Amino acid sequence: MTAAPDRALLEEAAGWLVRFQSEALSASDHAAFERWRGRSAAHAAAWARAEDMLRSFGQVPPALGAQALRGLDRPGRRQVLRTVAGLLALGPAAWLAWRELPWREWAADARTAAGEQRRLQLADGTQLILNTATAVDILYTADQRVVWLRAGEILLTTGKDPSPVHRPFIVRTAQGTVQALGTRFLVRDEGSRVRVAVFEGAVDIGPAGGGAHRVLQAMQQTVFDAGQVGAATDADAGQASWEHGMLAATNWRLADLVDELARYRRGFLRCDPAVADLRVSGAFPLHGIDAGLRLLEKTLPVRISRITPYWVSVTAR
Repeated sequence: MTAAPDRALLEEAAGWLVRFQSEALSASDHAAFERWRGRSAAHAAAWARAEDMLRSFGQVPPALGAQALRGLDRPGRRQVLRTVAGLLALGPAAWLAWRELPWREWAADARTAAGEQRRLQLADGTQLILNTATAVDILYTADQRVVWLRAGEILLTTGKDPSPVHRPFIVRTAQGTVQALGTRFLVRDEGSRVRVAVFEGAVDIGPAGGGAHRVLQAMQQTVFDAGQVGAATDADAGQASWEHGMLAATNWRLADLVDELARYRRGFLRCDPAVADLRVSGAFPLHGIDAGLRLLEKTLPVRISRITPYWVSVTAR
């Protein structure tokens, strides 16, 4: 077994990792990183350990990501750096524990990795499509048909239940339930809230905290949390374009597009704040993110900076 890199070098690698996550680095910063990585085989090994983590799990633990770093004072950032170095020293098992995914997601009946989609036909003929990084449990009983969305995003076209007894079809989430009323609909877990879009039929949304239900009709969407359901707005059929391996964007902020594309690839993909508000329209392939990034370079005043295949930034040209 290969020995772990020196702890001091792991802490330096962690420092670079934190900077890549929380800052827009300049060309001179990138050059400094390359000099650091090329200083010795041990330096390269320390950085390789960080890349191994990204290659295995697709993301830095959320508690150590860019959002968590914003607003920290110097001692706080130093503590984060030490934590990351500790994870790198301990290896994949420690990284796995820090991913903040409940154990139910790892033991789910069906799940997908980053960039993967999966189609299932359930016992009643319902068509269930799992989007990237999604986990679901499926429970059909004599009384009801339940799909538990543990993480990610699903698209459902409900089937005609052959049971002689009426069994409601329900999607359960941490924030509440979505009951199908003969329909094709999308449910996306966004952490503190859930997004629902209906393309055919209707759904009944019930917050977990007991708030008022809302019936959502075809071509409507909303978001809800455990306390309440938001107002209905117009849905866009392009929201489900990922079903066909494409991401359809109409006048999106570049930063929002990059964030969405990042869901479909392993590693780290970020947008420089200097170009975040550029507007983008188009169809982007989800099974070839690099091709989509090259398209951005051709149509916008941006360039794609690759520190490694796993560390990519969209910056001003």
